[in-house]
Amino acid sequence: MTQPLITTNRFIIRPLVSADAAGIFELDSNPKVHTFLGNNPFKTLAEAENVILLIQQQYKDLGIGRWAIIEKSTGSFVGWTGFKYITEPINGKANYYDLGYRLIERYWGKGIATETAKACLQYAFENLTLTEVCGICDVENTASRNVLQKCGMKLLSTFDYDGTLHYWFKIKKEAWKNI
Repeated sequence: MTQPLITTNRFIIRPLVSADAAGIFELDSNPKVHTFLGNNPFKTLAEAENVILLIQQQYKDLGIGRWAIIEKSTGSFVGWTGFKYITEPINGKANYYDLGYRLIERYWGKGIATETAKACLQYAFENLTLTEVCGICDVENTASRNVLQKCGMKLLSTFDYDGTLHYWFKIKKEAWKNI
């Protein structure tokens, strides 16, 4: 098993590996998961395998990427969390770290996204020496907005992203230290 980067009370957060493909497929083939993500769920396991390869390339190229969330008590794949380095402009900004998370539906509403996102922010500011982290979500995605706010991120603006209104959040290391 790949070594954990981060552990919380309930979860191990580690790099994605090829064995996570079935979990990624379960996650991303669910239309409900894609409600606020463009409504384009995966149709094949190969799509999940390809996403893992793309994220593993980000690990190599940028030293960062989304990470698997594994339930300690069962070893089950729950979803992913972590960072993506955004190089193309979104909301007029580029070259920033985006905090994200996505969970298999049966794990929704259990505080997992908040617990793991907070742990990722701690890791970012203490181990990766990041100075700020951003987050975005569809304005209709109340659950995601709540997670970002519970992590101490501040809502700065709304903007159009691919024809849909989104929120723009940010947290600086100094503000995170005071949470």
